[in-house]
Amino acid sequence: MTGSTAVRVVVVDDHPLFRQGIGALIRDSPETELAGAGASGEEAVTLCAQLEPDVVVMDVHMPGLGGVEATRQILRARPQTAIVMLTMMDEDDSVFAAIRAGARGYVLKGSQPAEILRAVVAVACGQAIFGRDVAMRMAGYFAEAGQAGAARPFGQLTAREREILELMAAGAGNGAIAVRLGLTEKTIRNNVSSIFVKLGVSDRAAAVARARDAGIRPRPLSPSPAACGARMGVHSDYSAGVLDGQ
Repeated sequence: MTGSTAVRVVVVDDHPLFRQGIGALIRDSPETELAGAGASGEEAVTLCAQLEPDVVVMDVHMPGLGGVEATRQILRARPQTAIVMLTMMDEDDSVFAAIRAGARGYVLKGSQPAEILRAVVAVACGQAIFGRDVAMRMAGYFAEAGQAGAARPFGQLTAREREILELMAAGAGNGAIAVRLGLTEKTIRNNVSSIFVKLGVSDRAAAVARARDAGIRPRPLSPSPAACGARMGVHSDYSAGVLDGQ
């Protein structure tokens, strides 16, 4: 989202009353525009292909193609779309399945309307946002994962995320990392956001400090042969559950 342009949103939920309620919330806000609505994961995938929304607000649990698999399919075809998952279920498995699928936000259906709108606008701006309870559980989960992977620091990171963290530790910004790895800057921002979430840190400096404390060596900044031919601090506020990937 840039300037004053309204965030275009698709709402997907198999419960008509809830779908209509969220749709009205999106439609009535000056910051958002209701682009479309659907009742299933299959419809979510189709609507995204047709309407190219900025954000999809989608239920995790739906008959047929569930929200998690729909998220995978949507992001495979259009990775710039941001997904906010909604559910009545307050369970760790669905939280982490949604995150692994690429969801940028996770809010319980019992949340206040302002919190839901806030999540929509936040993910459209490149942030990741989670409800207070979800963020607290995430912190505990990744702390336990860190202890379990103590033999190899930050074992919860993917190979790509670890490579990016090593370049961050060398002082490289997102643009320099993108050139070094031959990736887009948006891809780097998304990976940086994921690193912040997994390390439970609030900004880039904190991530680098943790990497150095763990003995991770900075990766040299000179371009690799493959990249030569090629061409978001997380603000983590567990009381509000915001994660800023810029």
